[in-house]
Amino acid sequence: MADFQSLTVAAVSSALDAASMRQQVIASNIANAGRSDYVAQRVSFEATLADQAARVDGERSMPFELRMRIVPDLAADGTARPIQLDAEVGAMAQNSTHYQALVRGLNRYLSVMASAVSEGRR
Repeated sequence: MADFQSLTVAAVSSALDAASMRQQVIASNIANAGRSDYVAQRVSFEATLADQAARVDGERSMPFELRMRIVPDLAADGTARPIQLDAEVGAMAQNSTHYQALVRGLNRYLSVMASAVSEGRR
């Protein structure tokens, strides 16, 4: 049971870190929207999974740790995509909602654990 608890907290913690990083990247894209020399960035989950899959089995540690990577937002031909403010603002709102849902889920989980501990004292 303790392993499940630590994996749950570690997974939610990684998801919160990724959402926070995504928020920072989106904010940077919005702040630099008018610059012609700026290349928009994205947080790449696929690149992270590829990195993890390439690791040797002996190097993997439990719990599974994901490190998100920031990559340039490029079109299929390799050119930088122009920043579209409406899409960036929408992505920021979606990411903010995702972050809030993760925090609420973690709070519920921790309140259940606190309740179990406090009931065990009686």
